[in-house]
Amino acid sequence: MSSDPDCMEYEADGQISLGEALERLRAAAEPVVGSEIVPLDAAAGRVLAAPLIAPRDVPAFDNVAVDGYAFAAASLDAGRETRLRLVEGRAAAGHPFAGEVPAGRAVRVLTGAVLPAGTDTVAMEEEVRLEAGHVVVPAGYRGGANARRRGEDIAAGRILFEAGTRLLPQHIGVAASLGRAELPVYARLRVAVFSSGDELREPGEPFAEGTVYDANRHILKALLAALPVTVTDLGVLADRAEVVREALDRAGREFDLVITSGGASRGDEDHMVRTVEALGSLHFWRVRMKPGRPIALGRVGRASFVGLPGNPVAAMVCFLLFARPLSLRLAGAQWREPRSYRVPAAFAMRKKTGRTEFLRARLMHREDGSSVVQRIARQGSGILTGMTEADGIVTLGEEVGEVREGDPVPFTSFAEFGYPA
Repeated sequence: MSSDPDCMEYEADGQISLGEALERLRAAAEPVVGSEIVPLDAAAGRVLAAPLIAPRDVPAFDNVAVDGYAFAAASLDAGRETRLRLVEGRAAAGHPFAGEVPAGRAVRVLTGAVLPAGTDTVAMEEEVRLEAGHVVVPAGYRGGANARRRGEDIAAGRILFEAGTRLLPQHIGVAASLGRAELPVYARLRVAVFSSGDELREPGEPFAEGTVYDANRHILKALLAALPVTVTDLGVLADRAEVVREALDRAGREFDLVITSGGASRGDEDHMVRTVEALGSLHFWRVRMKPGRPIALGRVGRASFVGLPGNPVAAMVCFLLFARPLSLRLAGAQWREPRSYRVPAAFAMRKKTGRTEFLRARLMHREDGSSVVQRIARQGSGILTGMTEADGIVTLGEEVGEVREGDPVPFTSFAEFGYPA
């Protein structure tokens, strides 16, 4: 992330809007990792570090799209069946037809074969009939049918994917079709994760009155597992200023990004924000949103810092909105806004204006094929099971004070964040 203080001026006493927070984040975040060459089969999920340019046409030759019979369109009798004499031989994938097919003749061809010289059209075998050394093509065939042209998918010299493209299986397939055995990708971002709180216990430890098991750190590691990063778990920090300071100072020297949960408020034992201010810089803290108001973003040493709220739902929502796009951008990926779709609400509610609210919600399908969105009944920021019942979130902007049943509301599927519901 940029170290220019003018990029993100921190208002110590105020709150900023969600839109402003995201705009500041987008404007300041820049790739911080180097690049490396990896085998094609290891490139899925990584971020392309240089443009992928086609060295040749794909397909590299005119070829046959179906099993059938190839001929010249000029040989067809307009408006009626056409009877064509078959020439000896055939064309199959990897085994081209030798020679040229004369006008008024046809040749047997199989899918993927080079289109024989003298032909430009293929009739499907299911649509013709054979009669004494001839093939009878039904009326209505158009020239060029069932033939794939050289370069119709990719033309030589075309820039297929820019640097910063997150490589999905379809990107890997395109690279393979070009003959690429390796790809240049950005190195994995080094991310440190820890939680803060004396009340936290590790799953598997004996339960004690007044303690809670730390879900947030495990949520964060699961969310980060889908990204091009390497995660180091620094465990749970005690609520002591010197412990937090030592951990943040070390993490800021060893990692590219530090993500914490808990301790982001201003209570007596909330040391995270104060320590970031002391060791580095705090770009913003507290956003006008629910859940997740105490979200902190800044720098500690060489590392970017994201301080998530302690409530698990708030931590997860803030990760999706802030930490995930920041992680991807620092790792070299292009900034991509998740897409929302306006869907009629199957609920009614009132809310406070002046803050953005995120509702856990499920897309419901009616018998007529239309869709509506229903909010999950329990919306408390500590009710983590609500996230398992939802398949996305509804965003209600600062200006919205009321939602009536049937009102169109913006719905974003978890799949837009890379986590299919």
